[in-house]
Amino acid sequence: MSGSGNDFVFVDGIGHPADVAVATDSDFVRTVCALHTGVGADGVAVFRPSYAADFALTYFNRDGSEGELCGNASLCAVRLSTDLGIARQSGLRFETMAGLIHGRIRDGRPEVDLQPVQGLRTDAGITRQDGEAAMGYANTGVPHLVIRTGALGEVPLESRGPELRQHRSLAAGANVNWVARRPGGWSMRTYERGVEAETLACGTGAVACAALLRAWGEAGTAAALETRSGQVLEVRFRDDGDVWYPTLAGEGRVVFEGTLREI
Repeated sequence: MSGSGNDFVFVDGIGHPADVAVATDSDFVRTVCALHTGVGADGVAVFRPSYAADFALTYFNRDGSEGELCGNASLCAVRLSTDLGIARQSGLRFETMAGLIHGRIRDGRPEVDLQPVQGLRTDAGITRQDGEAAMGYANTGVPHLVIRTGALGEVPLESRGPELRQHRSLAAGANVNWVARRPGGWSMRTYERGVEAETLACGTGAVACAALLRAWGEAGTAAALETRSGQVLEVRFRDDGDVWYPTLAGEGRVVFEGTLREI
């Protein structure tokens, strides 16, 4: 499946429960995500039964590590679960390591209500380099640094991304996002932990960018962010006092179905 170019191998562990043990093995994840010798993907997502929701979603990064949450995989999960009849388009719930997620299909697009933004800091306390107008931090189910810049094409992502992703001030590391203004909205790029490279989109990163832009006074309660793939992720916030509850909408598309005979 593709979520704005953020691509995943999905395994239906509800319809095929025997596949769960294989699909949740880190060696399997690394092998199947390999670009030239496997299917090639940014991660693996597995549907599992749940007593508390319509299903549970287990997510693994390309390097085999388990992730707390993936925004674009969550959008893809909404699409696929409704296609498979696991859940209803009008409203569903699924379990993740980051908590219970609500989702639905609205106007033909999947959207998810994520857990509240946590730990937002308008200044991440990290020394900025030339071209980095501001750098903040937010946890949107996954920790993120967000850097306000003027030109995404000039971002030194391949060198600055790994440096910031493992910065000593970040106990669990973080994804690193750059955001810049474009006509009618914003554009973003992401260096993603667990992939250890740029991905074409990041859902929780889009939420983090929207949250920091709002905190910096550059955006309101809604923002549209164009990803590296050209697809747009939409974020809006519902406020409850000082707590911001984000909703993320974007693409969730089945690219192909297949059977892995050996890995």
